[in-house]
Amino acid sequence: MRTLDKHKPVNRVKTAADAILFQLKSLGEAQAETLARRLGISVQAVRQRLERLLAENLVSFADQVRGRGRPRRVWSLTPSAGSLFPDTHAQLTVDLIGSIRRELGEQALARLLQDRSREITSSYRNRLHSETNMAKKLRSLADIRSSEGYMARIEELPGGGFVLVEDHCPICAAAVTCQGFCSIELEVFRNLLGPEWEIERQDHLLSGARRCTYRITPAPGLTGGTHAAIASGQTAGR
Repeated sequence: MRTLDKHKPVNRVKTAADAILFQLKSLGEAQAETLARRLGISVQAVRQRLERLLAENLVSFADQVRGRGRPRRVWSLTPSAGSLFPDTHAQLTVDLIGSIRRELGEQALARLLQDRSREITSSYRNRLHSETNMAKKLRSLADIRSSEGYMARIEELPGGGFVLVEDHCPICAAAVTCQGFCSIELEVFRNLLGPEWEIERQDHLLSGARRCTYRITPAPGLTGGTHAAIASGQTAGR
């Protein structure tokens, strides 16, 4: 069975097959031609590796018919591939949450989550304090999140604003048990970027989406000049 090094950041790969798995994790589904173009290798090489991954039950395919012509073969990850991506101390975390609930109650768990929120915010703020350009600040935040296993990236919106995309959740098992973990992540981002920005979760893994995404836009009521500066990435959150 194929294994990835879970002690390394999730965006690091060892083989071309690993790279295909990461691309499918990010894209959701893709044709061999798309994977070849993104990885800079031949379509034939991609197809050979996909066949090996198919034999390992890590990928599957569907032939989609769109109009005339040959069906499009689209590849995606199977549930078995989920174990290859980091889920940080999943069972231990779930067990600890259960123990806190039983022994100390929900209020104690809520206090621990708030402490955790403050710790994460402080850590991120210390690591990002030198960034004064918002676009760079968000890309640095995505790099930090990727190093923690979230496979994060930033996409810019037309006319100003950004989307933080997280293709993987390394604490998914804990979040399923206690959705407060998801709430504090949104709280951390809001505290980190300040009142000039509105942050809204659009896609949510626990609601059935294949990833989590956050729309980050200038807050209403800012002046036109401030909006223009934000659109060009010249202002930073407090």
